[in-house]
Amino acid sequence: MFKNLKQIFSARNKDIRNKILFTLLILFIYKLGTTVRVPGTENITQDLGFLELLNVMGGGSLKNFSIFALGVTPYISASIIVQLLQMDIIPYFSNLAKEGYTGRTKLNKITRYLGIALAFLQGLVMSFSFLGEGATSFEYLRVTLILTAGTCFLLWLGDQITRKGVGNGISILIMAGILISTPSMMNDAFSSFVVSGTTQEVALGVTKFILFLLVYIAIIVGVVFIEKSERRIPVQYSNKTSTAYGAKQTYIPFRLNSAGVMPVIFASSLISIPSLIATFVKNDSFSLFVNSYINYNTITGFILYILLIILFSYLYTFMAGLKPKELSENLNKQGGYIPGIRPGNETKNYVSKVLSRTTFLGALFLVIIAGLPILVSNLSSLPTSVTVGGTGLLIVVGVALETYNQIESSLSARKYERGYRK
Repeated sequence: MFKNLKQIFSARNKDIRNKILFTLLILFIYKLGTTVRVPGTENITQDLGFLELLNVMGGGSLKNFSIFALGVTPYISASIIVQLLQMDIIPYFSNLAKEGYTGRTKLNKITRYLGIALAFLQGLVMSFSFLGEGATSFEYLRVTLILTAGTCFLLWLGDQITRKGVGNGISILIMAGILISTPSMMNDAFSSFVVSGTTQEVALGVTKFILFLLVYIAIIVGVVFIEKSERRIPVQYSNKTSTAYGAKQTYIPFRLNSAGVMPVIFASSLISIPSLIATFVKNDSFSLFVNSYINYNTITGFILYILLIILFSYLYTFMAGLKPKELSENLNKQGGYIPGIRPGNETKNYVSKVLSRTTFLGALFLVIIAGLPILVSNLSSLPTSVTVGGTGLLIVVGVALETYNQIESSLSARKYERGYRK
């Protein structure tokens, strides 16, 4: 890793270094935007409650009610909807997904427009929630348009990172928002553990804080390990021999957590809809029902949250990820087969069985990571801003690994090109 860092900042890789510096400049602009409040809302404060996750992903912009309060959440919601529509639900979307580059371009445009529409709707709901009933229609519309414009500007910044920087722009912005909130979270954790008192009490608090940091680091290491873990199925081709001198083993990799963080985002989005409706309609009986049974800080809500994560893990893996039937057909067309497994239905069933087992382990891992901060928050005296594990950590690790792999691939390609020219 340190060797790669030296290569990045060497004179030979000036363009990669400039891309990284450009990305950092965009992130600096993003950070500035999170501190700019929506005009006319300087004296407004609101208990976030179930919106705390969105606040963390937005770098604290929601709590500040800044121009970036919505973040890129509407675009994520639009992406989820479009991905679901591609799963043979609407033929038009599934056909676009099969058209290659042209189809992906059209899907990206549809996702972008749908994201802006959702940003307007979410901004309208948020303006009613934050401004209350005393504001005029013009004030509601003004705040809604400002929040929508903030999301549009973030999407443009994300595009600039994708084109001129490193990594996926939208993912980098989400990761940056979470990392921006980390120092504040650590400060809150330190304040909770280390209280003023005798020397022994302070020493005990410092020891607890150090243990908290060690547990946090151990969770990060565990997340990296799971994200990099995969189940490899060996594959043999009829026109190749595995006994030839220097032959390499061909295999199909199945990631342990092939669905990534999407099942947690799906589950969080779905379970937060009743709370969002309750905030908007302001019905006491409905709000009481939601807070008592659907909020994931309650036992029933927590169980529902876990079940939704497991359900979406299987749905996303088998419908949007690897499809055993297509994989079996492609292997058969290429003259490939799994040793000891007959082509056709037997291969499809075998792949389904392996994929089901890996998905279960991946779903179990997601349940532990997503449920840990909820349990810690309910069973300890730590503030809600302090999270141990959680969706944010999954996103940061996943995006960091993806970006690092992209930079490493660029360095390897350049090294190969120089060697070829020589």
